[in-house]
Amino acid sequence: MQKVPQKTDEIFDRLSKGEFICSNSSDPEVKQLYAIVENRYEDLREYFEQIGFDLKQEDEYFYMARLNESKASMKRKINKYFKWIDIFDFLKTFNNTFDPGYRFTISEIHNKLNVEANLKEKLEKLSSYTRKKNYRKSIEKVVDMLCKEGFVELENEISGRYKVLASFRYLEDMIMNINIPDEIKNEISE
Repeated sequence: MQKVPQKTDEIFDRLSKGEFICSNSSDPEVKQLYAIVENRYEDLREYFEQIGFDLKQEDEYFYMARLNESKASMKRKINKYFKWIDIFDFLKTFNNTFDPGYRFTISEIHNKLNVEANLKEKLEKLSSYTRKKNYRKSIEKVVDMLCKEGFVELENEISGRYKVLASFRYLEDMIMNINIPDEIKNEISE
């Protein structure tokens, strides 16, 4: 294996915390890390594998997974997936083109609640995650969760405009890979 590149420690710090490194980030530091990982992917993958991590390369983003996860860790991950499925459903109800590169504001989502009862209903279902009773505060909490997990970033502080990052595909892929056998589809309530 070749010598690992500079900034490997920064790459590890981000990815080992469950963050993503996305090609379409506005953050110059993230763009620089993306270029390093992209150019030295095999070296980094081998290096991280030796310390128990699997570096994953997807469409325009990188993330890391532990090679050996405990049952407790897997259970936490599954519970987290349930939350993200509900949030994904809410976002796609807001706008079915909510994909990498899409730009939005909290106000745009809030305004749409007034005309779409279905969207309001889905936001109310998210209250177990947001712990907010006020619709705007709930939306802010959802967007905050998306930012913390690395699926969106604040692109313009003045206008409050956010951008959906390439890592949002992780959620799409996760949901698209859910396979429910035909024999139990009729047993699942909507």
